[in-house]
Amino acid sequence: MEEAPRWLSPVEERAWRGMLRMHDLLVNQAGRTLQSKFGLSATDYSVLAELTRAPGDRLRVLELAKVLGWEKSRVSHHLSRMAKRGLVAREECLDDGRGAYMMVTAAGRAALENAAPQHVEDVRRLFLDHLSPGQITLLAEITDSVIEKIDIN
Repeated sequence: MEEAPRWLSPVEERAWRGMLRMHDLLVNQAGRTLQSKFGLSATDYSVLAELTRAPGDRLRVLELAKVLGWEKSRVSHHLSRMAKRGLVAREECLDDGRGAYMMVTAAGRAALENAAPQHVEDVRRLFLDHLSPGQITLLAEITDSVIEKIDIN
């Protein structure tokens, strides 16, 4: 016998739908500014930010896909478009002929450095400024907990 679905309560549904709507609004608003002022999409910014956080400003494509939570094909297609614009470059992996690194170019680093102050201001204006320090801490704990439970491999 199958178990009945565990339907969401009204408050659970409100939390879920609100989180999705908030995410979409934040990404769209911040992304609009990145695109109009700096010629970067929100995904370009995410890729550049993750690459510059990595040692040597480079990651293997599969590692980048995992960090971003994207499928490998999506990452590959997006990196190809960014490489055509000179923001990233492919570097062969000397110790593994099958693998390659993607690294930030000087143009990519300059684009990120130009956009970062505005992006941080947008994050504050659109999101953080509406929360108390305690809410920010609680949200950080909540997101860490959920990510830890569902982040497989």
